Amino acid sequence: MDVTVKTALISVSDKTGVVDFAKALAQMGVRIISTGGTAAKLSGAGVEVVSIDAVTGFPEMMDGRVKTLHPRIHGALLGLRDKSQHVEAMTEHGIEPIDLVCVNLYPFEATVARADCTFEDAIENIDIGGPSMIRSASKNHKFVAVVTDPGQYAQVIEQMRNNNGALSASLRSDLARAAFALTAAYDAAIARYLNAKAGVEFPNRISIALTQETVLRYGENPHQSAALYKLPTSGEPSVCNGRLLEGGTEISFNNLLDANAAFELVKEFDDPAAVVVKHLNPCGCAIDDDINIAYRKAYEGDVVSAFGGIIAVNRNVDVELAQTIMESYGRFGKALGASGFFAEVIISPRFEEDAVEIIRTLKTWGSRVRLIETGPIDRTKLDTSEFDVRCIIGGLLLQKRDLVGWEPEVVTCPTQTKPTPEQLEDLRMAWLVAKHTKSNTIILAKNKRILGVGAGQMNRVESGLLAMKQAGEEARGAVMASDAFFPFPDNVENAAEAGIAAIVQPGGSKKDPEVIAAADAHGIAMIFTGKRHFKH
Repeated sequence: MDVTVKTALISVSDKTGVVDFAKALAQMGVRIISTGGTAAKLSGAGVEVVSIDAVTGFPEMMDGRVKTLHPRIHGALLGLRDKSQHVEAMTEHGIEPIDLVCVNLYPFEATVARADCTFEDAIENIDIGGPSMIRSASKNHKFVAVVTDPGQYAQVIEQMRNNNGALSASLRSDLARAAFALTAAYDAAIARYLNAKAGVEFPNRISIALTQETVLRYGENPHQSAALYKLPTSGEPSVCNGRLLEGGTEISFNNLLDANAAFELVKEFDDPAAVVVKHLNPCGCAIDDDINIAYRKAYEGDVVSAFGGIIAVNRNVDVELAQTIMESYGRFGKALGASGFFAEVIISPRFEEDAVEIIRTLKTWGSRVRLIETGPIDRTKLDTSEFDVRCIIGGLLLQKRDLVGWEPEVVTCPTQTKPTPEQLEDLRMAWLVAKHTKSNTIILAKNKRILGVGAGQMNRVESGLLAMKQAGEEARGAVMASDAFFPFPDNVENAAEAGIAAIVQPGGSKKDPEVIAAADAHGIAMIFTGKRHFKH
């Protein structure tokens, strides 16, 4: 059933486009009721409005806290036009129906995001009348249209113009569903803020408000549908908050998972760093004073796995770095026996315009490369309030993010042999890479680059053997990182046989004395971090 819009109520905090919207309604003969600042803006633009107090018979009061909470407003929204008792009640009490409500809410999230926001500021930016009108109109969308976003204005006006001032049941239903999602997200943001203020880490009920960013081609596999949703409050530099600059093919579910893994690892380093990720695990990582050299070292770590991988750098991509990345096979791959090179995604804080053009024009490797620009990396902006969320069937597991990095003040060295400064730097890098690699994890590194990765194995010994096999003879003099403690000395014995010079691990095993003794017997330096980094 179509509903002709004869009366509209407009009361918005975000006034983007509202004057043009109101003018278009007025040109179609719609009577407009408005409140406070919105009424002043519309009147000032020449739109004839009826003030809210002329409808309710009461002035706006209590600093604007009370203005629309009145039967002549909510009765006008909730009354069923096809039910005689409702129509009679409206007539008896002088309630005239409202056919369209245009409301958006006080900017609560923007307010609490300000560094100078006080608790009183936050409370005053909790909208009451707006959500109440939205819910009333949405409940009665059989007869009332509810517009909550400036992005909806054009569609509403177009349909009214093409339909003699009427809106379809289908559009009213779409608008109502969007409106209920808005109020749910709004309440979730308020609850999150109040819980944080009260120091409640895991409340009895939790709502996670997300906004759809895009529908993806498919999920992990082609038979699974998928979409990307975004947290509206997170300002942390991330893949989700990044900007897609270039991409001949739509970015995929798996691309986004891998891109996130790569960027979160490269964010760990202050030095120029490059990471190559394949199937959520780093197959290459290196740091250097020169980002171009860092990239080359990361790529050379495993040129076979790098094919079709994800590249992340923590420095801007200029012309030289773009050329280095896109010609990786031509410069390094042939000499190392790789069959070719192709990157799915490149992530960087910024891509220079000329660099984008180079990537775009090198079609041999670049025709499908997606570029994600994240903006400057600032570890002071890490969102400590955000949860790490894992899905299980029927529920969610929530935990605080693992934001612990390298903590030199708590690192101990229980062995007779101590690491050299160069080894300590390699140990730091290997430890941070282990943090971002699937457990069980063993990482080998030397000269500020990863040589071998053993990831996701059912036992730590197997992970170590895989890492050593990948490193080969380069393992001699290298360092080893383990994401969790050694329950037995076997990994140390294998490390000694491969020529490993130093090891970093959390410590804390009942067998620590035996593990330390094995390291001492082979002259291996070992340091304990006191924290583990399982990543399931």
